[in-house]
Amino acid sequence: MTLAETAPVTAAPGAGDPLAEALTLRVLSALLREDVLGLRTRSHPERRPDGDWLVHGRLALPVAPDGFQCELAARLPLLELAGRALTDLTEILAALRAQAEETDRAGFTAFAAECAQTLATMRLHEAEAPAVLGALTRSCGADPAHWSGPRASLGFDVLAAHLDHPVYPTARGRSGLDVEALRQYAPECHPAFLLRWLVIPAEALTVHGEAPLPSWWPTPATLGLPELNDGHLTMPVHPLSLGEPLTEALRDSGLAGRAQLAERPYLEVTPTLSMRTVAVALDPALHVKLPLATATLGLRNRRTIKPGTLVDGAAGQRLLAEVLAREPRLAERILLADEQCYAHAGHELLAVLLRRLPDTGRSVTVSLAALLATAPDGRPVLDSLADRFYGGDALALYDELLTLLLDWQCTLFGYGTALESHQQNTSLVLDQVAGRTRLRLLYKDNDGPRINRSRAELTFRQDLLDAFDDARVFGDDRALTDLFTTITGHLCTASLAFGLAERGRAPLAVTLGLLRRRLAEAIERLGATGAPLRAALLDADRLPVKAMVSAGTLLSKERSGAADINKHYTSGPNYLADR
Repeated sequence: MTLAETAPVTAAPGAGDPLAEALTLRVLSALLREDVLGLRTRSHPERRPDGDWLVHGRLALPVAPDGFQCELAARLPLLELAGRALTDLTEILAALRAQAEETDRAGFTAFAAECAQTLATMRLHEAEAPAVLGALTRSCGADPAHWSGPRASLGFDVLAAHLDHPVYPTARGRSGLDVEALRQYAPECHPAFLLRWLVIPAEALTVHGEAPLPSWWPTPATLGLPELNDGHLTMPVHPLSLGEPLTEALRDSGLAGRAQLAERPYLEVTPTLSMRTVAVALDPALHVKLPLATATLGLRNRRTIKPGTLVDGAAGQRLLAEVLAREPRLAERILLADEQCYAHAGHELLAVLLRRLPDTGRSVTVSLAALLATAPDGRPVLDSLADRFYGGDALALYDELLTLLLDWQCTLFGYGTALESHQQNTSLVLDQVAGRTRLRLLYKDNDGPRINRSRAELTFRQDLLDAFDDARVFGDDRALTDLFTTITGHLCTASLAFGLAERGRAPLAVTLGLLRRRLAEAIERLGATGAPLRAALLDADRLPVKAMVSAGTLLSKERSGAADINKHYTSGPNYLADR
């Protein structure tokens, strides 16, 4: 049963429905940004009494200035078709579908279903938020600036899950999951649940990592299968992967009849913002990443775990550790999660990563994704952190974050490396030492970098580079600057600049001016090596922008030409340009 079937939604008319209106605005703005059907580049502007419109044949869209990743955004939650205003999102997408080529129409149908799932999820969030925020306040405290330690940091993931993605308009939806599944397993509902376990012949598993397994890791006997103690290993399975997905995975991997699913659930966990990664209740500094038979940020963006990504994540961590060993000024301020311990059975649904977070004591650890989320007191999380650590100065917090983050990312570029370290995989670690605030950054999930091999080989040992599994990791400086711009630029730094201005914490000219200065300083430290970054970010007329809807749902890979749906780009205005 799908989410849309459980809570029937057809993106009801926007009038009088704030959630539907908000979703329609985000969807129309994303389609405009990605130039779907030529909405951006093949339209002509038209001034009407109520404001500006873009007109494209029989279609007309009301627009207003934006400037973040597109010059314009949808101004009203409607699309005009031959003079008739469409406010129902299903009707809007149907009208666009009718304009598309025949081969692309299935993508519009799929996206309409994705929108319906997202709207149902938004309504679930609105219904659940009071109870969830109340529970967080009782368990973690009223002030998130004091949510210290790994267990309390999960509360920030809950808050971030209620915030919309800076780029993808339907990020709250998960393909194929109904409302009850979200209540039981999604981070926004802050549930706890027990994992299921497979007992697998040891020779069928590829295991990596020398660290001993934690004491709570079960043996077959622990799971009620003592007869399989010899020659078998145990692997956790997310409850959402049970049934046909798991049956098919075992059949495809040749393990049907050889691996056994234990009837006894074991080990209480809580979902992190990633949902497929869960924190262990006994030791919340240990995270277990498990494949899910669902998709987010596009129907082709499956939440399974390809074995090669485990290899690349471990290789990426080792590469970053090598950089830190060479950069003493950063070594104590950049923290890396240990992602060397993993196992898989050669199938994307039969895999597990055991992530060990570094010991940060009683520090406050909060992902970038949560900074603009609403805390239980109704304010952005960033305000609470600024009050405790920066004397109430949100801009001072942003400035120190920029200085460290851009220094680190530009230093990596100097080594021929760019990270896909988006706002979910980058966390601030805040504490006070000798009465002074200390800000560090924690990184995880380093499996999708881009590396200029010819430049990296000047520094790194050959075995560090040869360890990567995915050939797409290696590219030229353009691949690096595109990734740097869309991740470090748009998602990790500029989204905060625009968010702070939108919330009245500082004028946009101030926040963007600060971002430009700190980026320019970090690039300057690279000398001549930084020239591609300066040209691509500070001096370019336009910036690359992720076209996630097109590559993830609307278009097939053959139609979009996307070798990697998370690194498929259109372009937008350069808000960093010194004009």
